[in-house]
Amino acid sequence: MKVLLVNGSPHKSGCTYTALSEIADTLREEGIDHDIFWIGNKPVGGCTGCNTCSKKKQCVFDDIVNAFTKIAAAYDAFVFASPVYYAGMNGSLKSFMDRVFYSASAQEPNPFMLKPAAAVVSARRAGTTATLEQINKYFMIQQMPVISSRYWNMVHGNTPDEVRQDAEGLQIMRVLARNMAWFLRLKEAGARAGVPLPRQEETRCVTNFIR
Repeated sequence: MKVLLVNGSPHKSGCTYTALSEIADTLREEGIDHDIFWIGNKPVGGCTGCNTCSKKKQCVFDDIVNAFTKIAAAYDAFVFASPVYYAGMNGSLKSFMDRVFYSASAQEPNPFMLKPAAAVVSARRAGTTATLEQINKYFMIQQMPVISSRYWNMVHGNTPDEVRQDAEGLQIMRVLARNMAWFLRLKEAGARAGVPLPRQEETRCVTNFIR
């Protein structure tokens, strides 16, 4: 079992990374492998709605997004982490997730469907709950079980050293990691016992409000 931790911050070793590192250490203690995927600090263009991915099975813009979706199927769970920018995720991660999840919907099998996921955010002070809600919506549209902790998945601090002083925030990260490990073991046990995945309806219903 392996978890992919996505660092959406433009700072490779900043506050967001510090939160992910606490998760990574706890996953290791739980016997769960992990990798950290940094989206980088170069601009990531947004989705243009061209729908070319439905034919090419990948985004028409061949950059970090396609590099990510090519490896996503090899992982059993995901954590997407972001700093808070104006009470939301940072722009590069927003563009990244828009294109990743839209193009993944065209792949067969979908690399995310029914795999557990968690959102993590870091902030100096506020905007965390709005950002968590924003990220969680990507998981819900892909039928991904959302993993929680004993509080909302956030850390506070303006520098990595300050985040390391957030005892409650770091504990939240550890509890999140243990809950993720527990869920993965339950899913593995269910597969061994022959518990089938939920039956999927062949035709998706799409209702437009304006006709």
